[in-house]
Amino acid sequence: MRSGVRWVVPVAALLAAGCSGPDEPFYPPDPDVAALSTDYDPSLEASAAVLALVPAEATTLEVTDFDQLRLTLGFGALDRTSPPGDRARFWRTVARAATLSQGLLRPAEPDLKSYGFGADDVAWEATYGAGADGWVIALHDDVLLGEVQRAIDDRVGPLAGAQLDVERLVITSGTPPEGEDSWAALEEVVPLVGQEANATYVERACLPFDTVFGAGMEAQLAEAPRLALDALDPLTGYSVALGADLVTVRLGEARNDAFDRLRLSEVMPAIRPEFGAGFTRGVADPSTGRLGYDLQRPTAAVELIADRHLPFAVCSTD
Repeated sequence: MRSGVRWVVPVAALLAAGCSGPDEPFYPPDPDVAALSTDYDPSLEASAAVLALVPAEATTLEVTDFDQLRLTLGFGALDRTSPPGDRARFWRTVARAATLSQGLLRPAEPDLKSYGFGADDVAWEATYGAGADGWVIALHDDVLLGEVQRAIDDRVGPLAGAQLDVERLVITSGTPPEGEDSWAALEEVVPLVGQEANATYVERACLPFDTVFGAGMEAQLAEAPRLALDALDPLTGYSVALGADLVTVRLGEARNDAFDRLRLSEVMPAIRPEFGAGFTRGVADPSTGRLGYDLQRPTAAVELIADRHLPFAVCSTD
Protein backbone atom coordinates (compact mmCIF):
# COMPACT_ATOMS: atom_id res chain seq x y z
CA MET A 1 0.00 0.00 0.00
CA ARG A 2 1.10 3.60 -0.24
CA SER A 3 3.73 4.79 2.19
CA GLY A 4 3.42 7.58 4.74
CA VAL A 5 1.00 8.38 7.53
CA ARG A 6 -2.38 9.79 6.60
CA TRP A 7 -4.68 12.03 8.54
CA VAL A 8 -7.27 10.10 10.50
CA VAL A 9 -10.37 12.25 10.15
CA PRO A 10 -13.98 11.00 10.32
CA VAL A 11 -15.50 10.62 6.87
CA ALA A 12 -17.65 13.48 5.67
CA ALA A 13 -18.72 15.58 8.35
CA LEU A 14 -21.83 16.62 9.96
CA LEU A 15 -23.69 14.66 12.57
CA ALA A 16 -26.83 16.15 13.94
CA ALA A 17 -29.85 14.86 15.77
CA GLY A 18 -32.31 16.95 13.79
CA CYS A 19 -30.40 18.01 10.73
CA SER A 20 -32.48 20.98 9.61
CA GLY A 21 -33.76 21.91 13.05
CA PRO A 22 -32.37 24.30 15.67
CA ASP A 23 -29.89 21.82 17.18
CA GLU A 24 -26.28 22.84 16.70
CA PRO A 25 -24.60 20.35 14.32
CA PHE A 26 -21.43 18.59 15.39
CA TYR A 27 -18.41 18.90 13.16
CA PRO A 28 -15.26 16.80 13.53
CA PRO A 29 -12.03 18.78 13.87
CA ASP A 30 -10.66 20.28 10.67
CA PRO A 31 -7.45 18.86 9.22
CA ASP A 32 -4.49 21.16 9.79
CA VAL A 33 -4.27 22.56 6.28
CA ALA A 34 -2.39 25.62 7.51
CA ALA A 35 0.78 23.51 7.55
CA LEU A 36 0.51 22.64 3.85
CA SER A 37 3.43 23.69 1.69
CA THR A 38 3.94 23.65 -2.05
CA ASP A 39 5.97 20.44 -1.71
CA TYR A 40 4.19 17.18 -2.47
CA ASP A 41 3.44 15.26 0.72
CA PRO A 42 2.14 11.69 0.26
CA SER A 43 1.08 11.46 3.91
CA LEU A 44 -1.74 13.96 3.34
CA GLU A 45 -5.29 13.06 2.45
CA ALA A 46 -5.63 12.69 -1.31
CA SER A 47 -7.40 15.99 -2.07
CA ALA A 48 -4.75 17.86 -0.08
CA ALA A 49 -1.76 15.89 -1.37
CA VAL A 50 -2.65 16.41 -5.03
CA LEU A 51 -2.69 20.23 -4.81
CA ALA A 52 1.07 20.37 -5.34
CA LEU A 53 0.63 18.53 -8.65
CA VAL A 54 -2.22 20.62 -10.07
CA PRO A 55 -1.24 23.62 -12.22
CA ALA A 56 -2.59 26.98 -11.09
CA GLU A 57 -4.27 27.51 -14.47
CA ALA A 58 -6.78 24.71 -13.79
CA THR A 59 -10.07 25.69 -12.20
CA THR A 60 -11.68 22.32 -11.45
CA LEU A 61 -10.40 19.25 -9.65
CA GLU A 62 -11.89 15.77 -9.14
CA VAL A 63 -10.23 13.37 -6.71
CA THR A 64 -11.24 9.76 -6.08
CA ASP A 65 -9.58 7.96 -3.18
CA PHE A 66 -9.69 4.28 -4.05
CA ASP A 67 -8.03 3.23 -0.80
CA GLN A 68 -10.84 4.98 1.07
CA LEU A 69 -13.42 3.37 -1.20
CA ARG A 70 -11.96 -0.06 -0.51
CA LEU A 71 -12.40 0.59 3.21
CA THR A 72 -15.91 2.08 3.08
CA LEU A 73 -17.21 -0.53 0.63
CA GLY A 74 -15.90 -3.45 2.68
CA PHE A 75 -12.87 -4.38 0.57
CA GLY A 76 -10.14 -3.09 2.88
CA ALA A 77 -7.72 -5.96 2.24
CA LEU A 78 -8.15 -5.96 -1.53
CA ASP A 79 -5.05 -5.76 -3.73
CA ARG A 80 -3.71 -7.19 -6.98
CA THR A 81 -3.18 -10.60 -5.33
CA SER A 82 -6.83 -10.92 -4.29
CA PRO A 83 -9.02 -13.46 -6.12
CA PRO A 84 -10.26 -12.14 -9.47
CA GLY A 85 -13.86 -12.51 -8.32
CA ASP A 86 -13.29 -10.24 -5.33
CA ARG A 87 -11.59 -7.62 -7.47
CA ALA A 88 -14.38 -7.72 -10.04
CA ARG A 89 -16.97 -7.42 -7.28
CA PHE A 90 -15.24 -4.31 -5.93
CA TRP A 91 -15.31 -2.56 -9.28
CA ARG A 92 -18.97 -3.43 -9.78
CA THR A 93 -19.69 -1.88 -6.40
CA VAL A 94 -17.67 1.22 -7.29
CA ALA A 95 -20.03 1.83 -10.21
CA ARG A 96 -22.85 2.46 -7.71
CA ALA A 97 -20.79 4.30 -5.09
CA ALA A 98 -20.04 7.94 -4.32
CA THR A 99 -17.07 8.26 -6.63
CA LEU A 100 -15.98 10.66 -9.34
CA SER A 101 -13.99 8.09 -11.32
CA GLN A 102 -14.40 4.48 -12.38
CA GLY A 103 -10.61 4.11 -12.59
CA LEU A 104 -8.44 5.72 -15.25
CA LEU A 105 -6.52 2.48 -15.78
CA ARG A 106 -9.55 0.20 -15.92
CA PRO A 107 -10.10 0.35 -19.70
CA ALA A 108 -6.45 -0.67 -20.21
CA GLU A 109 -6.53 -3.62 -17.78
CA PRO A 110 -6.15 -6.31 -20.48
CA ASP A 111 -3.13 -4.51 -21.95
CA LEU A 112 -1.56 -3.85 -18.54
CA LYS A 113 -1.83 -7.46 -17.38
CA SER A 114 1.55 -8.40 -18.82
CA TYR A 115 3.17 -5.52 -16.91
CA GLY A 116 1.97 -6.83 -13.56
CA PHE A 117 0.01 -3.78 -12.38
CA GLY A 118 -3.31 -2.12 -12.96
CA ALA A 119 -6.23 -0.29 -11.36
CA ASP A 120 -5.99 -2.36 -8.17
CA ASP A 121 -2.58 -0.78 -7.55
CA VAL A 122 -3.97 2.78 -7.54
CA ALA A 123 -4.22 4.47 -4.14
CA TRP A 124 -5.99 7.54 -5.48
CA GLU A 125 -6.32 9.47 -8.70
CA ALA A 126 -7.29 12.97 -9.75
CA THR A 127 -8.25 14.83 -12.89
CA TYR A 128 -8.17 18.59 -13.37
CA GLY A 129 -9.48 20.84 -16.10
CA ALA A 130 -10.96 24.13 -17.32
CA GLY A 131 -7.78 26.08 -18.01
CA ALA A 132 -5.31 23.22 -17.85
CA ASP A 133 -6.23 19.58 -18.39
CA GLY A 134 -4.51 16.56 -16.92
CA TRP A 135 -4.49 13.79 -14.37
CA VAL A 136 -2.51 12.26 -11.51
CA ILE A 137 -2.38 8.63 -10.37
CA ALA A 138 -0.86 7.75 -6.97
CA LEU A 139 0.43 4.19 -6.74
CA HIS A 140 0.82 1.77 -3.85
CA ASP A 141 4.40 1.42 -2.68
CA ASP A 142 4.76 -2.24 -3.69
CA VAL A 143 4.30 -1.64 -7.41
CA LEU A 144 7.24 -2.59 -9.65
CA LEU A 145 8.09 0.85 -10.97
CA GLY A 146 10.28 -0.55 -13.74
CA GLU A 147 7.21 -2.23 -15.20
CA VAL A 148 5.23 0.99 -14.88
CA GLN A 149 7.91 2.85 -16.81
CA ARG A 150 7.94 0.10 -19.43
CA ALA A 151 4.16 0.48 -19.89
CA ILE A 152 4.62 4.24 -20.27
CA ASP A 153 7.39 3.73 -22.83
CA ASP A 154 5.13 1.30 -24.69
CA ARG A 155 2.36 3.95 -24.65
CA VAL A 156 -0.20 1.59 -23.13
CA GLY A 157 -3.69 3.11 -22.92
CA PRO A 158 -3.85 6.42 -21.01
CA LEU A 159 -0.15 6.11 -20.08
CA ALA A 160 0.95 7.30 -23.51
CA GLY A 161 2.98 10.46 -22.92
CA ALA A 162 2.75 10.17 -19.12
CA GLN A 163 5.59 10.73 -16.64
CA LEU A 164 6.52 8.54 -13.66
CA ASP A 165 8.00 10.07 -10.52
CA VAL A 166 9.71 7.16 -8.77
CA GLU A 167 10.28 9.14 -5.56
CA ARG A 168 6.73 10.42 -5.24
CA LEU A 169 5.16 7.17 -6.53
CA VAL A 170 2.89 9.11 -8.87
CA ILE A 171 2.18 9.04 -12.58
CA THR A 172 1.22 12.37 -14.15
CA SER A 173 -0.22 13.08 -17.58
CA GLY A 174 2.43 15.77 -18.11
CA THR A 175 5.13 17.71 -16.32
CA PRO A 176 3.92 18.71 -12.82
CA PRO A 177 3.96 22.41 -11.91
CA GLU A 178 6.70 23.92 -9.81
CA GLY A 179 5.88 25.13 -6.29
CA GLU A 180 4.22 28.53 -6.60
CA ASP A 181 2.63 27.56 -9.92
CA SER A 182 0.46 24.88 -8.29
CA TRP A 183 -2.84 24.85 -6.44
CA ALA A 184 -0.91 24.32 -3.20
CA ALA A 185 0.11 27.98 -3.40
CA LEU A 186 -3.48 29.23 -3.68
CA GLU A 187 -4.68 30.41 -0.27
CA GLU A 188 -8.34 30.30 -1.31
CA VAL A 189 -8.13 26.62 -2.29
CA VAL A 190 -6.25 25.07 0.64
CA PRO A 191 -9.12 25.45 3.17
CA LEU A 192 -11.49 23.63 0.80
CA VAL A 193 -9.67 20.28 0.93
CA GLY A 194 -8.16 17.75 3.31
CA GLN A 195 -11.17 15.87 4.63
CA GLU A 196 -11.10 12.08 4.38
CA ALA A 197 -13.65 11.16 1.71
CA ASN A 198 -14.39 8.69 -1.04
CA ALA A 199 -14.21 11.50 -3.57
CA THR A 200 -13.82 15.28 -3.57
CA TYR A 201 -14.81 17.85 -6.17
CA VAL A 202 -13.32 21.37 -6.07
CA GLU A 203 -14.12 24.36 -8.26
CA ARG A 204 -12.44 27.76 -8.07
CA ALA A 205 -15.56 29.73 -8.97
CA CYS A 206 -19.24 30.03 -8.29
CA LEU A 207 -21.76 28.56 -10.73
CA PRO A 208 -23.81 30.78 -13.08
CA PHE A 209 -27.52 30.65 -12.33
CA ASP A 210 -28.47 29.22 -15.70
CA THR A 211 -25.80 26.51 -15.38
CA VAL A 212 -27.41 25.33 -12.15
CA PHE A 213 -31.09 25.77 -12.98
CA GLY A 214 -31.29 25.81 -16.76
CA ALA A 215 -30.84 28.26 -19.61
CA GLY A 216 -33.07 31.32 -19.35
CA MET A 217 -34.38 30.47 -15.88
CA GLU A 218 -32.90 33.49 -14.09
CA ALA A 219 -34.93 35.86 -16.23
CA GLN A 220 -38.12 34.04 -15.15
CA LEU A 221 -37.54 34.20 -11.39
CA ALA A 222 -40.46 35.19 -9.20
CA GLU A 223 -40.03 37.73 -6.41
CA ALA A 224 -39.29 35.29 -3.56
CA PRO A 225 -36.45 33.39 -5.25
CA ARG A 226 -35.08 36.67 -6.62
CA LEU A 227 -34.85 38.02 -3.07
CA ALA A 228 -33.14 34.80 -1.95
CA LEU A 229 -30.56 35.22 -4.71
CA ASP A 230 -30.01 38.87 -3.83
CA ALA A 231 -29.28 37.87 -0.21
CA LEU A 232 -26.21 35.83 -1.15
CA ASP A 233 -22.64 36.97 -0.63
CA PRO A 234 -20.06 36.48 -3.43
CA LEU A 235 -18.54 33.01 -3.68
CA THR A 236 -15.06 32.38 -5.10
CA GLY A 237 -14.97 28.59 -4.83
CA TYR A 238 -16.37 25.49 -3.18
CA SER A 239 -15.74 21.80 -2.61
CA VAL A 240 -17.93 18.75 -2.19
CA ALA A 241 -16.55 15.78 -0.21
CA LEU A 242 -18.49 12.55 -0.70
CA GLY A 243 -18.35 10.04 2.14
CA ALA A 244 -20.04 6.69 2.51
CA ASP A 245 -23.22 8.21 3.96
CA LEU A 246 -22.58 11.93 4.39
CA VAL A 247 -21.53 14.87 2.23
CA THR A 248 -19.61 17.96 3.31
CA VAL A 249 -19.68 21.14 1.26
CA ARG A 250 -17.06 23.82 1.97
CA LEU A 251 -17.69 27.38 0.85
CA GLY A 252 -14.79 29.07 2.62
CA GLU A 253 -14.57 30.39 6.15
CA ALA A 254 -17.07 32.74 7.83
CA ARG A 255 -20.01 32.49 5.44
CA ASN A 256 -22.84 34.69 6.69
CA ASP A 257 -24.96 33.35 3.84
CA ALA A 258 -24.49 29.66 4.74
CA PHE A 259 -28.13 29.16 5.75
CA ASP A 260 -29.35 31.14 2.74
CA ARG A 261 -27.34 28.92 0.41
CA LEU A 262 -28.54 25.80 2.22
CA ARG A 263 -32.18 26.76 1.55
CA LEU A 264 -31.78 27.71 -2.11
CA SER A 265 -32.78 24.27 -3.34
CA GLU A 266 -36.19 24.76 -1.69
CA VAL A 267 -37.09 28.04 -3.38
CA MET A 268 -35.41 27.88 -6.78
CA PRO A 269 -36.63 26.19 -10.00
CA ALA A 270 -36.56 22.39 -10.02
CA ILE A 271 -33.58 20.56 -11.52
CA ARG A 272 -33.16 17.00 -12.76
CA PRO A 273 -32.33 14.86 -11.01
CA GLU A 274 -33.94 16.64 -8.10
CA PHE A 275 -31.39 17.99 -5.66
CA GLY A 276 -33.03 15.93 -2.91
CA ALA A 277 -32.34 12.74 -4.86
CA GLY A 278 -28.68 13.14 -3.98
CA PHE A 279 -28.49 15.49 -0.99
CA THR A 280 -30.95 15.53 1.94
CA ARG A 281 -31.35 16.74 5.55
CA GLY A 282 -29.01 19.70 5.18
CA VAL A 283 -27.32 21.58 8.02
CA ALA A 284 -25.08 24.65 7.97
CA ASP A 285 -22.30 26.21 10.05
CA PRO A 286 -21.70 29.85 9.07
CA SER A 287 -18.51 30.13 11.15
CA THR A 288 -16.69 27.50 9.08
CA GLY A 289 -18.63 27.90 5.86
CA ARG A 290 -19.62 24.25 5.82
CA LEU A 291 -22.86 22.62 4.75
CA GLY A 292 -23.62 19.00 5.50
CA TYR A 293 -26.05 16.57 3.90
CA ASP A 294 -27.08 12.96 4.13
CA LEU A 295 -26.03 11.19 0.95
CA GLN A 296 -29.38 10.01 -0.37
CA ARG A 297 -28.41 8.26 -3.60
CA PRO A 298 -24.72 8.24 -4.57
CA THR A 299 -25.26 8.06 -8.32
CA ALA A 300 -27.68 11.01 -8.22
CA ALA A 301 -25.24 13.07 -6.15
CA VAL A 302 -22.45 12.34 -8.61
CA GLU A 303 -24.70 13.31 -11.54
CA LEU A 304 -25.61 16.60 -9.88
CA ILE A 305 -21.92 17.38 -9.33
CA ALA A 306 -20.95 16.43 -12.89
CA ASP A 307 -23.74 18.57 -14.36
CA ARG A 308 -22.91 21.38 -11.89
CA HIS A 309 -26.52 21.48 -10.73
CA LEU A 310 -25.57 22.58 -7.21
CA PRO A 311 -27.82 25.34 -5.84
CA PHE A 312 -25.53 26.14 -2.88
CA ALA A 313 -22.74 27.17 -5.29
CA VAL A 314 -24.74 29.58 -7.44
CA CYS A 315 -23.25 33.02 -8.08
CA SER A 316 -24.68 35.97 -6.20
CA THR A 317 -26.17 38.99 -7.98
CA ASP A 318 -23.28 41.23 -6.85
